[in-house]
Amino acid sequence: MARLFVEEALAARGELSLPAGAARHVQVLRLQPGAVLTLFDGSGLEWPAAVLAMGRSEVRVGLGEPVEVDREMRHAVHLAVVMPANDRMDGIVEKATELGAASIQPLMSERSVLRLSGDRAEKKRAHWRGVAVAAAEQCGRARVTAIEPVQTLMQWLASLPVASQRRWLLSPTAAEPLARRVTEPGDATLVFSGPEGGLASAEEEAARARGFVALSLGPRVLRADTAPLAVLGALSLQSV
Repeated sequence: MARLFVEEALAARGELSLPAGAARHVQVLRLQPGAVLTLFDGSGLEWPAAVLAMGRSEVRVGLGEPVEVDREMRHAVHLAVVMPANDRMDGIVEKATELGAASIQPLMSERSVLRLSGDRAEKKRAHWRGVAVAAAEQCGRARVTAIEPVQTLMQWLASLPVASQRRWLLSPTAAEPLARRVTEPGDATLVFSGPEGGLASAEEEAARARGFVALSLGPRVLRADTAPLAVLGALSLQSV
């Protein structure tokens, strides 16, 4: 059964003209009147729906009663990632959405390869939002991982409030293993992962000053796009 995200807030009503993106998806799938599908708007609800009419530029569906679904992690996990190069950020967004991340904060650090600003940063953010939507449609989540605006690492650290959640800094040189912390109680976790070339010492010190605890993922050095997903996977298993 097709499962589609709708940008506008849905309500329990009889008929709906699908927004352009969702309508195109229905047309590409060649769904005919009478075909059933599931719609969601990111609020945590799903709406059973059926195609009523297909046109060149309009698809009308009939909505059933919304159903509350809970496929989220028990405790919210937020990722802050210094953006890797070569479109690897797409993979982070896709897999992090599948694994249940609540949000992703793209960052630039002193040793960043990928640097974005202005319109280019907003276009990339919109692209990553689309990747997250597609991943949520596929994996069954009724919420979509939020993609925050691109920031520099130091700006982001300075904007953080007093710590009210677990804050972890992934470090290949940290003495404390993640396994000691992963089962600790907590309402939310903020996981910060650095770039391919590692963080500058001043950046790591600034993160520690903001309440981040440096943790190791083991004896192997993981790529910048692997490390945050490994932590998210470990936390996701705790929610099963």
